Amino acid sequence: MDTEDSSAVETNEDYRDTDLHGQVWEQRHFVGCDFTEADLRGLVTTGCTFTECDFTRADLGESRHSATALRSCSFDRATLTDSEFTGCSLVGSTFLDCRWLPVRFTECDLTLVSLTSAALRKTALPGLRLREANLMDADLREVDLRGADLSGARLTGANLTGADLRGARLDANGLVQATLRGARVDLDTAVSFAAAHGLVVG
Repeated sequence: MDTEDSSAVETNEDYRDTDLHGQVWEQRHFVGCDFTEADLRGLVTTGCTFTECDFTRADLGESRHSATALRSCSFDRATLTDSEFTGCSLVGSTFLDCRWLPVRFTECDLTLVSLTSAALRKTALPGLRLREANLMDADLREVDLRGADLSGARLTGANLTGADLRGARLDANGLVQATLRGARVDLDTAVSFAAAHGLVVG
């Protein structure tokens, strides 16, 4: 297994179509780099940063990421199946038509992330920060979002049927925009849901 450790910043490097599978990267930093159609399967990163990088059609299947930041990156039709993100920041990144399942996020920050139409059914996403995330038309049926922060999230057309939302933070707009049939919620959310739909509680 190839291990690379570098504190230097790589800027605007071209990694398109590059075979990088199975490598181990520690403390590597990338800005504006192009990973289009790169083979990153099984890649392991620790403490790395990727800023405004392009992962269009990249294969990140079975990759593992710990304390890594992928900020304002683009994942267009990327493969993320069997990947794991632990303690990572994906703030402002965009995911479009990606292959997800199964995928695991643990203690990650997905603030301002775009997950429009993402197919994440039955995924475990407890405790995630999804503030102001774009989840429009996402398939979130039976997803575990216990304790997640969805404040300001755009949920128009999002399907949260059967989702576990106990302890999650949702604002009034989210409670109106999403489909929540059969979702599990705590009492506070149930009261907020009723109020958001014009009901008077008490």
